[in-house]
Amino acid sequence: MDSVQVETTAPLTLEIPQISLPPTVLSPTSRIPKDAIRTSLKASTADSVLASVYSLGTSGILLSNFLVELGASPVVFGMLSSIPMLVNLVQPFGAYLSERSNSRFQYSLRTHGIGRLLWLVLVIGIVGVSLGVINTHQLVILTLLIVLFSNLLGGLGTASWLSWVAMIIPRRLRGRYFGTRNSAANLTNFVCVPMAGLAVSHWYSGTLQGYGVVLLVSIVLGIAGLGCQYFQVDMNPQLQNTYCGKLLQTNEMQSQVAKDEASEVLQSICPPQDQLTSSIWKNFNFLRFLLYFGFWNLAVNLSSPFFNLYMLDTLDLDVSYVTIYNSLQAGATLLMLILWGKLADKIGNRPILIFIGILVAATPLLWVGIGANRLDIWLWLPLLHILAGGTWAAIDLCSNNIQLAIAPTQNQSIYFAIAAAVAGASGALGTTIGSFIIQFAQFGGLLGVFALSSLFRLTALIPLVFVKEAKR
Repeated sequence: MDSVQVETTAPLTLEIPQISLPPTVLSPTSRIPKDAIRTSLKASTADSVLASVYSLGTSGILLSNFLVELGASPVVFGMLSSIPMLVNLVQPFGAYLSERSNSRFQYSLRTHGIGRLLWLVLVIGIVGVSLGVINTHQLVILTLLIVLFSNLLGGLGTASWLSWVAMIIPRRLRGRYFGTRNSAANLTNFVCVPMAGLAVSHWYSGTLQGYGVVLLVSIVLGIAGLGCQYFQVDMNPQLQNTYCGKLLQTNEMQSQVAKDEASEVLQSICPPQDQLTSSIWKNFNFLRFLLYFGFWNLAVNLSSPFFNLYMLDTLDLDVSYVTIYNSLQAGATLLMLILWGKLADKIGNRPILIFIGILVAATPLLWVGIGANRLDIWLWLPLLHILAGGTWAAIDLCSNNIQLAIAPTQNQSIYFAIAAAVAGASGALGTTIGSFIIQFAQFGGLLGVFALSSLFRLTALIPLVFVKEAKR
């Protein structure tokens, strides 16, 4: 991260307060050496690759197939979808705790580390079923409890992690770096998910035992991913906040001319006095982003959980077709991430979110009229999934980056946590509303949900027009 440098003229007397700290933990006053930044970025990329392997064993299609094998009810699958969104409500509390820690790395170990180790209990449970110690119903309940508590612990640590990488990665490199990082994670999923699926389905002693082996490997690699964070430059949240407070206090004592000349420097490091966390609801730029982010997640989740249902149930397609479509979508995401990252560094994240958001908003309407004929199966549905992969690569990347751009440095993780909590609650609400509408044919069923989602997505983009992104 670049240090603050101001060309001093006669009236400008802004001095950056010096803070003494241990050499292994840096504050915003420290210039991170380029070699340390490179090492941190490589370590974070390796962490994302290993975390992807961890995720494929503890979520997604493998976990769903595991629950199907156990005879889980549809209610269980509903809970499985809603838990990851609802646990985002604990992120503000997690941010509060993280800002009182002395090390981002140690806080990550206490949250994500324990959360990942919890899955070892499920491995033991699978062994217990094989030995006849517990039954499948008990194992389903155990699985849901592990999903709940591991996601809760992950929610407590997510905002802190995002604030950590925001301090390490130079602003001008964020788009390209996250594009590369996400591409590496997507490539890992693209390669490893089919391999893991084959291992589970062809395991000599049965699919349950096969999943247990894959899960164990995922946990080990997930813990190894946390070990990669050791090589990232650590940050002390308390020093980060103390620094901003002293810098703002120093600027208050300058002349008006000095304040004007230093304003751009201050805005890139700390929020103005009326935008500190104690007055977070006076930060109107952040509130406009929250309005967009919350309504957007509600609109998206009105329909996104039901596209696979539409293909498997309404169109009665074979599951192999749906798997191929999802692979095409993952491939498109992989190819477009780096391009979107470079473009975001050049023109900013907000323009991409607006223009690509319009295209994403229209996508549910393209599903209206899709049938089970050969043209739709072999041409239209593959194209829809390729379009979704390319556009959502931009939305996911730029949504993350714009949060880094608009959140102030002081108590930064609290801003991230509030955004995640709003997104989680609104996303869960969107899924609930969509499920309710589908139950009633007079509201149009699935196609009615798709049309309503498209309208809501377009409406959600309006507040984004008024969000101001920090200059690059």
